[in-house]
Amino acid sequence: MKIGFIGLGNMAKAMIGGMLSKGIAEPNELIGSAKTEKTRMAVREKYGIEVLADNGAVAEASDILILAVKPQMFAEVIPQIRERLGKDALLVSIAAGKTIAQIEEMLGGSFKVVRCMPNTPAMVGEGCSGVCRNERVTEDEMARCMKLVSSFGLAQEVPEKLMDAVVGVSGSSPAFVFLFLEALADGGVKAGMPRAQAYRFAAQTVLGSAKLMLETGKHPGELKDMVCSPGGTTIEGVQVLEDMGLRSAVMNAVEACVEKSRNM
Repeated sequence: MKIGFIGLGNMAKAMIGGMLSKGIAEPNELIGSAKTEKTRMAVREKYGIEVLADNGAVAEASDILILAVKPQMFAEVIPQIRERLGKDALLVSIAAGKTIAQIEEMLGGSFKVVRCMPNTPAMVGEGCSGVCRNERVTEDEMARCMKLVSSFGLAQEVPEKLMDAVVGVSGSSPAFVFLFLEALADGGVKAGMPRAQAYRFAAQTVLGSAKLMLETGKHPGELKDMVCSPGGTTIEGVQVLEDMGLRSAVMNAVEACVEKSRNM
């Protein structure tokens, strides 16, 4: 089985790294293309896979073809691949906002299409991906696709109507977490902590908190209450966050991402 990548940016490299590290694929089973020679050389040297300048040649060689380009690049890229993509090939798009119907229309044929919305933590094997498919994709093909996507983090199949929500909750939200981490560390710096140490304390706290929630299965509100001792320091900070509208700000940010995805 040959797995191809059109585009070799950060997300594609995260996916390639995950597949190779988990033994899902060998270097000789992967092929990719990128616009610049600099990118092609870097990926070839790091992962040992075949890298070309011709998108069509990659499409022709692939049993599973992953479109790892920005949605605004589809108008340029799809005409280069649609006549060379095999009818039994599985096309996987990781572009936000591009529906299966839109992709099918651009391809102009009866192709097997999967949409996948990963996020940047995939770069360290801790991604979160929502995945959906059209009716031409069989159960076995979807299971194969989910195995690939699971190689760089959590992957769950969702109905396509929820893909815009996936963009808001996991696709875009690492940026929100990084903003929170930066602010948390700034608070530590204000209190006298060296900046490098403040970043490590903040990052480990967010990592540990997320792991605690996932492994215990407890509601985040219950875990929050466990930290808030009566009359203690934490409840003072929680009140400030409530007064400043943290919950509303986060919900509005997610909603903005969802709306943007719907209208792309």
